[in-house]
Amino acid sequence: MIGVRSPVGAFSFVAAAALALSSCSGVQSALAPAGQQAEHLARIFWWMTGGTLAIWLLVIGIALYAAYTPARKDLVGARRLVVWGGVIVPTVVLTLVLCFGLALIPRFVDPAAPSDLSVHVTGEQYWWRVKYPRAGAAPLELANEIRLPVGAEVDFLLDSTDVIHSFWIPSLGGKVDMIPGRQTRLRLSPRRTGTFRGVCAEYCGASHAWMAFSVVVQERAEFERWLERQAAPARTPSEGLAREGRDVFTANGCGACHTLRGTLSSGVVGPDLTHVGGRESLAAGVLPNHEAGFGRWVVETDRLKPGVHMPAFGMLAAHELRALAAYLESLE
Repeated sequence: MIGVRSPVGAFSFVAAAALALSSCSGVQSALAPAGQQAEHLARIFWWMTGGTLAIWLLVIGIALYAAYTPARKDLVGARRLVVWGGVIVPTVVLTLVLCFGLALIPRFVDPAAPSDLSVHVTGEQYWWRVKYPRAGAAPLELANEIRLPVGAEVDFLLDSTDVIHSFWIPSLGGKVDMIPGRQTRLRLSPRRTGTFRGVCAEYCGASHAWMAFSVVVQERAEFERWLERQAAPARTPSEGLAREGRDVFTANGCGACHTLRGTLSSGVVGPDLTHVGGRESLAAGVLPNHEAGFGRWVVETDRLKPGVHMPAFGMLAAHELRALAAYLESLE
């Protein structure tokens, strides 16, 4: 057992663990909080880690004491070590950590507190349907990307159309399951601008690992401008190749599954593509958002994301594929 026979090994283990934790940062880290709820979770994590480390050090200390102390006939001291180090101290430490965690729970969701924004997210195999409700108008729909104003209290209304998914933005807060036939809720409060990564945290099928989404937290004025642009209809292509791509889109029946607001394409099976060219990535984080990415996705759908419901259009001629990709990229 490490630590019992080698004190150096025990402390090396602690140092290695600390080094590993120090690398937990980036756009998908619960230990680099950018929201109020994530800050609470990170605080609970560090308190639990501290309590666990204290108990571990105590137990290792007792084990080292027992290993390197000559045998004694008087067992009173040993029994005291077992009672205090193995029962009393761990119970007190774990109780304090539990009380600290329970005290923070009411801060995660306050049903009486009003929200500044509601976002409806539906998990589907293997992408995310995102809707922004609007007063007096149809909801604004997009896919695999969420934008939020910094400092806002945001209510997420979550559901699923097929299997159980789990909505999780580690840098902003905890995870909540998305259950078919039931709507769940999650309150998040972003406190720092930036681009973060959300994922599905519940195994949902063959392409579960390829089901990510971008979360862009912006200043409120910038968010309002973005929302206004998203409400506009699909851009009419001005260049020749993109115009040809629009015809390819129509001729191959893409509008039966996808919506392009402002055109006759009004399909609801797949993602809304009205402004797909302006999103952070393609296919729920699988490909970069550029012309080559669109081309790959259209012809390699089943290979890039096994089990996805969109068929691959490998029958398109090379010129048609380039035109279609140019058209989709122009939809910003």
